[in-house]
Amino acid sequence: MLPLLASGADAAATPAWAMLAYLASGVLFILALRGLSSPQTSRAGNRYGMIGMLIAVVTTLVTHSIATLPEIGIAILLGGIIGFTIARRIAMTDMPQLVAAFHSLVGLAAVLVALAAFLDPGAFGIVDAAGQILLVSRVELALGAAIGAITFSGSVIAFAKLNGNMSGTPILLPARHIINLGTLAAILGLTALYAVSPMGGAGEGWMFWAILAAAFIIGFLLIIPIGGADMPVVVSMLNSYSGWAAAAMGFTLGNTAMIITGALVGASGAILSYIMCKAMNRSFISVIAGGFGAEAASTDGAPREQRPYKQGSAADAAFMLEQAERVIIIPGYGMAVAQAQHVLREMADVLKEKGVEVKYAIHPVAGRMPGHMNVLLAEANVPYDEVFELEDINSEFAQADVAFIIGANDVVNPAAKTDKTSPIYGMPVFDVDKAKQVFFIKRSMGGAGYAGVDNEVFYMDQTMMLLSDAKKMVEEIVKNLD
Repeated sequence: MLPLLASGADAAATPAWAMLAYLASGVLFILALRGLSSPQTSRAGNRYGMIGMLIAVVTTLVTHSIATLPEIGIAILLGGIIGFTIARRIAMTDMPQLVAAFHSLVGLAAVLVALAAFLDPGAFGIVDAAGQILLVSRVELALGAAIGAITFSGSVIAFAKLNGNMSGTPILLPARHIINLGTLAAILGLTALYAVSPMGGAGEGWMFWAILAAAFIIGFLLIIPIGGADMPVVVSMLNSYSGWAAAAMGFTLGNTAMIITGALVGASGAILSYIMCKAMNRSFISVIAGGFGAEAASTDGAPREQRPYKQGSAADAAFMLEQAERVIIIPGYGMAVAQAQHVLREMADVLKEKGVEVKYAIHPVAGRMPGHMNVLLAEANVPYDEVFELEDINSEFAQADVAFIIGANDVVNPAAKTDKTSPIYGMPVFDVDKAKQVFFIKRSMGGAGYAGVDNEVFYMDQTMMLLSDAKKMVEEIVKNLD
């Protein structure tokens, strides 16, 4: 969310106390990021962030001069009502779409602020003695508007893919890399031309509008080639873009809080994207270039050979779970869809009472956004010390009696290690094939995961398919355990 803004003219007259308040809010934002790095400190991190934003908003309201307080109050009230209503109604399974939608609004806000400053620069204090927009402000306006437009159109496509309005498979345009590079070069060239133009001749505003149009186009082009399995990285990347757009507008408007907040969001989003790319054995540069996961051929939509598999019941699973010493649970998006996290924790509690060691294995891209599974498990009060990341637990599957897969697919698919034509090739996956017994809960054998790739785990000798709604199946297992 963009903070309320003071104009560039106000920046020169910003009192010392306001600058200190903005600095304090910046420190609180940093503490918020630090707190969000761990589940144990995430609540405190959220509190720091809210206090920091409150300080920034109140300070800007006190020092503002563009809009009247009633106008700002009405805007805050309307936005608050809409946000509160959406937050109350949104299902946990739809959180990735919501995040993508909010990113698009941040990008659009940056574009609208840039347009306002472009159309009435005098009100924003970014003109020289001749009444022309300052050179540095032209660069800031162009870059801020461009990044905002890329964030907006890219987030709209991400929302459509996540929400099912658009296919999750990569849409590969001919010569897409040449088109992307050409469009990016055009944006940079037009920005340079706009910066050095005399700004007095008729029709010079076309350059700014052309930059905006090209940015909207490239945002669309960067996201459509990215496959569904890679969408968590896209969400993180768009979050970074939204931060840089806000920071660029902060320079134009002379708002310290906006610069600090935007830079923190941009940097943290970029770092998270890099960490996720590293965890998935992907190239960070290819993410930015929009070619992430798009080179490999996809088998989505192709008919799959009907192969023999073993199907079991809740009673079978309960009996084997009771005999186990070590059980590793791998949750995925199917768990979120079924809202099975609470009954899953109940099952784990029953097993622990029977002397079974239970751990949870979380993949960096499980679900549809970073941390999706962690949030669901925390909602179900799963102890933090039972939840492990891929690199910390993958070696333990060889000693596990049961790998219990609930709603996951791509993150346990060995095709990522063996099939170079697979869209998930190169992504580290859990070594569930090393467990003595695998229970795989999914609705039916017809689905093949978000990436559209069949999974060899279905057909392994030690795999028992539990075909049902995840919540109903786990509830039946709990009944049989009792």
